[in-house]
Amino acid sequence: MAALQAGALSAIPLEKEQSMTDTGSQRASDAASCTKEPLAVRVGAELAGSFIVFFAIYSFTTFGTALFGINMAFIALATGIAYAAVTLVFSKVSGGQLNPAITLAAILTGKTKVLDGILYIIAQVLGGIAAGALIVRILPTTETLTAKIWLTDAVNGFGNGSVSASTLSSVSASFDITLAVVVEIIASIVVIAAAVTTMDKETTAVSHAAAIGFAYGLGAAMTYPVTGAGMNPARSTGIALFARNAGLSQNPLQQLWVFWICPILAAAIVAMVMIGAQLLRDNANAKQQVVNDTAAQQNVADTDALTQTGNDAAQTAAEHAEQETSAASEHNADAQIEQ
Repeated sequence: MAALQAGALSAIPLEKEQSMTDTGSQRASDAASCTKEPLAVRVGAELAGSFIVFFAIYSFTTFGTALFGINMAFIALATGIAYAAVTLVFSKVSGGQLNPAITLAAILTGKTKVLDGILYIIAQVLGGIAAGALIVRILPTTETLTAKIWLTDAVNGFGNGSVSASTLSSVSASFDITLAVVVEIIASIVVIAAAVTTMDKETTAVSHAAAIGFAYGLGAAMTYPVTGAGMNPARSTGIALFARNAGLSQNPLQQLWVFWICPILAAAIVAMVMIGAQLLRDNANAKQQVVNDTAAQQNVADTDALTQTGNDAAQTAAEHAEQETSAASEHNADAQIEQ
């Protein structure tokens, strides 16, 4: 009985350890769910997905704003829907990252392999370039309806390159680089955090896409009046390359570095916070495991002590009974001798 009790108690930490192992295996399986497809297929998905979402954004920021004017609610809603829809379509193939900053954060947090991430980023940029080339190619232009009119609200920029530049110039004001950097970093943090934290959790593809869409919509509402809503280096690059000679007030290529640096900084911030939080959780789990192991060992020791006490008592009783039996035998022998 003592051995069974000791075995049962000693099995408690083993069962907890097995449970933790099973949970870790499940999370690893979730993280690997988007790596089942061949690398070429996943890279192709990032290329196609990036092309589709950027072409959609370029379309409603050229055709929509040039013909019907800027509507912030429309811009935010359309941006969120575009990213959510494309993410939903490609999330089971490549994760639907569609953003070099998100991919960088995924690499830094170990959710995406380095080689895979590099190829994803290349595909995302190429998707943006292809979308930019196509939208510029199909824009109808005349002497009065110039490319400048179409592209002013589609490019990312600040100061003279901001979509609000003409409005602010009437009061001798502008959105400077400091404001542009601040809003782009904050919006990018929101987007990247939403993407990476839902990337391999036990959430459905719909929930992941909804989080992405909401984050991009919120980010667009924050940044569009200032910078034209970048938050994605590939999106900024694709249109900037083909708008550089469109006669815009500001060459977008000269300000493009801001729309790479800000999302990259945001990715580093998100990754550091996530890594730090994971280290704290691991440390807390390790301490709890030590407490559990110590308690289990103490229980085993207490059980052994109780068992030993019981054995000693039984042995004492047996010895006492044996002594009484021996005394009775001696008494009987003496009685027989007297007879």
